[in-house]
Amino acid sequence: MSARVFNRGLRGKVWLVGAGPGDPELLTVRALRLLQSAEVVAYDELISPEILALAPKSAEMIPVGRRARGCRHHEERIHPLVIERALEGRDVVRLKGGDPFVFGRGGEEAEELAAANVPFAVVPGISAALGAAAASGIPLTHRDEAASVTFATAHASRGDGDPKLSVTVPITGTVVLYMGLGRIAETATSLVESGRSPSTPAAIIASATRPNQRIVIATLDTIAAAAAGAALEAPALLIVGEVVARAVKSPEILGEFTQSALG
Repeated sequence: MSARVFNRGLRGKVWLVGAGPGDPELLTVRALRLLQSAEVVAYDELISPEILALAPKSAEMIPVGRRARGCRHHEERIHPLVIERALEGRDVVRLKGGDPFVFGRGGEEAEELAAANVPFAVVPGISAALGAAAASGIPLTHRDEAASVTFATAHASRGDGDPKLSVTVPITGTVVLYMGLGRIAETATSLVESGRSPSTPAAIIASATRPNQRIVIATLDTIAAAAAGAALEAPALLIVGEVVARAVKSPEILGEFTQSALG
């Protein structure tokens, strides 16, 4: 397959930039540099205000996010204004939560940019899974508990919303489920039906790495009730596996920490 040749004299470049899980101090050096010199910033709706404040006051700020529970949606695989600004010759920082290529639709957006013959580059970020685990003291792997980690989504990309976890998720090792708060009861049931014990430790981490971070630890058969009782709000991730019982509390862990059913 031959390499594409872009004419930089006619169009700008799009940077698909991972903004990390929320804490501005978890931005990569490259992400910070690009953001601080940006002409145009097209950002997901869950990007924290503290991160957006790092952009120049002169930058055009374009909210382009998709949220599962109610805000803006658009049918295109990339927001049309991103391509429009690039075709006008302006460089665009497409700021995405976590890592662009881990449930960030970065692959779809890269395909659209390539199809439009727009130059682009991907800047990786700390994924929400890694940020949530570190910020809650939960080791995703542990020599005594888990030798594998599976990242999955609790929502199918289309259809009835069922991601068929019983087929796609192994019954051993750690599982991290993105976008899991709205379907936590169904997800827990699916994991039990696939062979996991109802007493498997599970944790929900909401607003990971941010000052309002909250953590609920329970088991697969109690996590839905525990999360509902704590009135958690998105964004949140579900971590399932014996490693959850290895959560190590530290003074550095932010926010409320609720432990239920694990003693």
